[in-house]
Amino acid sequence: MTSALSLGYRHIDTAQAYGNEEEVGRGIAKSGVKREDIFLTTKVWRSSLDARGVKSSTAESLDRLGTDYVDLLLVHWPNDSVPMGETLGAFAELKAAGKTRHIGVSNYTPRHLTEAIETHKADLFCNQVEYHPQLNQDALLALLRKHGLALVAYSPLGRGRIVKNPVLAKIGAKYGKSASQVALNWLVRQDNVATIPKASSPAHCKANLEIFDFEITAEEVAEIAKLDAKSRVWQPSWGPRWDG
Repeated sequence: MTSALSLGYRHIDTAQAYGNEEEVGRGIAKSGVKREDIFLTTKVWRSSLDARGVKSSTAESLDRLGTDYVDLLLVHWPNDSVPMGETLGAFAELKAAGKTRHIGVSNYTPRHLTEAIETHKADLFCNQVEYHPQLNQDALLALLRKHGLALVAYSPLGRGRIVKNPVLAKIGAKYGKSASQVALNWLVRQDNVATIPKASSPAHCKANLEIFDFEITAEEVAEIAKLDAKSRVWQPSWGPRWDG
């Protein structure tokens, strides 16, 4: 992580469930980058979404991260056994108390998102979901754009499934880029879309930054759109149904 920060990365995404908040905190402290220059995100696990759980687990996260606040606090996965209003109310209280600058959700379907915004009037920043060329998210994107929210794309390379895709590789060859870089460029050129690619080496970190010096054509965008295969990497048995 310190190497990523030295390259210029400033958004760090972690979660209680990842089990690495302490390491993230130590990495930030060692990096020499000012805390206020870093956009730090963490997430509350689905077993801690009652009001008490949200507050106590967030306090534990802040302690592990070695900071007084995070920039973005997310519901990691929806849990229909806990009233959404209770969860989002606790998140709003943490924001009011300065424990987080923004609140948001992750893995929320259009149904969940509509309830959060229209029923509970939640002041959300984003919805972090799986999104890549083989997984169309047009319906969710339209809803997020309607409400002025961002889609933060995780697993933007389909957990490695599309790094050798021939269509992306062909487009990349035109610009001197890899299939992965084309996929990331396709994401960030979309309105209201950001992405958080995972990188396991300094070389991959550097490559992920080198996606802003070319622009794919409308015809190439159309080619990429045809790659949609409804291919979802993350679909746990307890996760939400994406057709509802």
